[in-house]
Formats: sequence, structure tokens, C-alpha cells
Amino acid sequence: MKEINLRKYYPHYTQDTMVTVPDEVAALLQEFVRAEDAQRIRTYRHKAMYSLELMNEIREVPASGPLPEELLEQSHMRELLYKGLQSLPEKQRSRLIAYFFIGINTYEIARTEGTDESAVRKGIRRGLRALEKFFEENLR
Repeated sequence: MKEINLRKYYPHYTQDTMVTVPDEVAALLQEFVRAEDAQRIRTYRHKAMYSLELMNEIREVPASGPLPEELLEQSHMRELLYKGLQSLPEKQRSRLIAYFFIGINTYEIARTEGTDESAVRKGIRRGLRALEKFFEENLR
């Protein structure tokens, strides 16, 4: 078991929050951070090619990944999503995360919570509507 700081991985955390996770989860999180850093370095290094033959002209090399503007927009949207999820009640948030991010079906969620499957579906729908309102308010 390793102790990680959630503030390092989630931009919406403003204070240090230490959590104990299994070694596999900590290794996976570290692998994702390294992959993001490597992609950022590749994007920076291969953004444009300067030719000595053309002197003042710059030849753009087509980027294999998203443009910097797209990366920034994705970062802002991810941060807004985290804030929106934090604004939901704990039960709705956990159901949405389990259903959409982890991929657990409503039957399994209901079984683990000890509730009815229709209550889980209604909770997910209510959470989605609350997130829609949150996004409408914050994207104006």
C-alpha cells in the first residue's frame, strides 16, 4: 500500500489530500503521469521545423497529437468536470463515476449498494441533469 497526494493528480484539489492506495494503482497513476509528460515534451520538440535553406520561412510539421489549444481546452474541460462532480452529493457522484468511468452496469452498482436497480438509474439521470445545469452555469 502506498500513500499518494490527490492534489498531484487532480487539478481541482486545492489542498493536500493523502490517500492510501494499492501498489498497482499507484504504479498505474505514475505511468499515466509519465506518458502525459512524454507527450508534452514530444509536442514541444516537434512543433515546427526550421530550415536553413529557406532562411526566414518556417515549415510546419503536421502534429500527430492534439494542438496546444486543444490540450488547454481539454485541461479546462477536465477541471470543470471534476468541479461538477464535486458539487454532486456523494451517492450520485459515486454512481456516475462507477457507471461512466469504471464501466460498472446499474445492476452491479445496485447489488453493491444494496438498493434497487431503478433507484440507481434514477440517481444517475438526476446526477446527469445536475451536471448539465452546472455546465450551463459555468460555460457562459
